[in-house]
Parts: sequence; structure tokens; C-alpha cells
Amino acid sequence: MARAGEKRGSGGVVLRFEPFYRVARRIPRGRVATYGQVAALAGRPRGARLCGYALSALRNTVHDVPWQRVLGARGAGRAGISLRDPIGAAAQRALLEREGVVLDARGRVELGKFGWKRGAARKTSIP
Repeated sequence: MARAGEKRGSGGVVLRFEPFYRVARRIPRGRVATYGQVAALAGRPRGARLCGYALSALRNTVHDVPWQRVLGARGAGRAGISLRDPIGAAAQRALLEREGVVLDARGRVELGKFGWKRGAARKTSIP
């Protein structure tokens, strides 16, 4: 989580979360990745929860991070919207659908169709 007095960059973005943001920026339109996948590529292989904190810290900041493309793993080759806030979840769904991502009634996405393949295959962190 973002801490009080934490160093922030332009627009109010928390600087220590930049590795997660760098990976998220590489996810192409119409594709999604899981928190765990983004964390592993950011050099934090057990940092899925921290990745979620990093993306939630973007709220009320000016940024270029496509946060909507990062979803929670749901098993059986699916990922889903993890936001508990119904307004935020609806906004995330709308942004993804605008990019052509198809979600089922429960807000889940088929990773076989819409998953970011490049990130799944890479094991090293992105500089």
C-alpha cells in the first residue's frame, strides 16, 4: 500500500511501484494479464498482492497506466475483475469491453483468447 510521505512522481504516482506500472504499460489493447503475471515480470514473483496495491494507488492521480488490463486469476484459464467497488468494477468492465475484451456475466475473461501471451512466456523481469 502507498504510505504517508511516500515519494511520488509527476501526477502523484508512487515511485516505488513504477516496476509494476512499466509492465502494465506493455500490455496491448484488447489483452489482459493477471496480477501475478505482472508482478513476476516486474521482478516480484510473489508480489501479486503488492501489484494490486500499486494499481489501487493510481486512484486520484494523473497517469498513463492501463490498470484495467490487469485482472485477478480465477483458475481454469480465466481471470476476472477483482474490484469490490461496484462503480469501479463497472468502469473497468466498460474500459475492457471498449478495447474488445469479452467478459462473461461474472466479469471473467478467457485467458486463452485475451491473455497477454508474451508476458506468460517470459520469466525475466522487464528493465
